[in-house]
Amino acid sequence: MELKSACRMFLFPVQMFYYIVRASLFSLLPSRRKDLTKEVVLITGGGRGIGRHLAKEFAKQGARKVILWGRTEKCLKETAEEISLSGTECHYFLCDVANREEVYKQAKVVREKVGDVTILVNNAAVVHGKSLMDSDDDALLKSQHINTMGQFWTTKAFLPRMLELQHGHVVCINSILSQSPIPGAIDYCTSKASSLAFMESLTLGLLDCPGVGCTTVLPFHTNTEMFQGMRVRFPQLFPPLKPEVVAQRTVDAVRADKAFLYLPWTMHALVILKSFMPQVALEEIHKFSGSYTCMNTFKGRT
Repeated sequence: MELKSACRMFLFPVQMFYYIVRASLFSLLPSRRKDLTKEVVLITGGGRGIGRHLAKEFAKQGARKVILWGRTEKCLKETAEEISLSGTECHYFLCDVANREEVYKQAKVVREKVGDVTILVNNAAVVHGKSLMDSDDDALLKSQHINTMGQFWTTKAFLPRMLELQHGHVVCINSILSQSPIPGAIDYCTSKASSLAFMESLTLGLLDCPGVGCTTVLPFHTNTEMFQGMRVRFPQLFPPLKPEVVAQRTVDAVRADKAFLYLPWTMHALVILKSFMPQVALEEIHKFSGSYTCMNTFKGRT
């Protein structure tokens, strides 16, 4: 038994090296892309921002039906009409993902009126944009309920049927701030860190479930009205992402069954540096990059 354990310990790093090399080689090869022509896609927060562009991109790449969830009917209706005019069937439903009972109720309505959802995109999010001491308690709770708990309710509502069909995909639009938080957005950073842990756990939990996968997208600052007023110190070096680019890369990642997507790819370096650099060095980097004060001019969605 001791000899067997010793052999396993010796083989473990060899196996790890093999899988790293294998994964690296596969990442360089063109992957087989998922056909979207039979997919029914539901996007939370689908009326504006990244959600709106995601809806348009899924429709553009051939999704059979697109469903929009959100809290503002005007935005949902405008987006649904635009997608319908492009030739893709599109429906919208008013739903606050922070409300568990409302999520379960609307999920049932969707199944009855539209059909089974095969791709769930958890995109809905809010940001309060203040320090902890300046934050209203209700606003802090709202961020956690929408950004984190909303994913629990929507995933619980639609994942069981995906598992039954052995066909489905759960997508989370997260943020690089889940791994590199900044002052002035403590509610958002905390909720996104929780959301990332949720997706990492879910992704591992579905490894033995054939036909069902996950994609987590971690973009840098994206130029949407939700983060209106946020200022990056060196915009030439770190330009904000365009929401249509985030949408296009997200749909591509879903079609390639990619588990995690960092945007831009240089965000990988940020995560690696944080894993071994001393805290003093990280603090100096934050000061130099201006992330300490980037939320001072924050206005948010009007």
